[in-house]
This record gives sequence, structure tokens and C-alpha cells, in this order.
Amino acid sequence: MSTLEAILADLKTLPAPKLEEAAAFVRKLRAHGTGDGAALERAANLLTEAEGLELAEAIEEGCEKVDGRDW
Repeated sequence: MSTLEAILADLKTLPAPKLEEAAAFVRKLRAHGTGDGAALERAANLLTEAEGLELAEAIEEGCEKVDGRDW
């Protein structure tokens, strides 16, 4: 029995109010993506290559320095 078939079998045993809760939960899961990198995929390619290079340069120039007086 597949996972989907097992879930359907379980759902068939639920009373109506619990079935509504399960449906709401499934809709919530669908609205938030699959959890398999969906958020990362949506964020990918937001910057052009030039913007990515500019961001990397800014990070190198402004963030990769240690000032011994700050320690």
C-alpha cells in the first residue's frame, strides 16, 4: 500500500469535523510549498549576474575585514 493509499484509508475513518481539520492542514501544507527547497527555488535568480557580482564584491570589501581594536 502506498503512502497516499494509507493516508486515504485513514481519512475515510475520520468523523466530518476531523476530516475538515485534515483538509485545512493539507491546504496549509500546499500553501507553504513542499518543504523540499521551494523557498530557495523561489529566491534563486532574483539577482542578475551583475548584481550578484556586485553583492559579492561588497561583502568582500565591507565584511571580510577584522579590526584588531574591535576585539
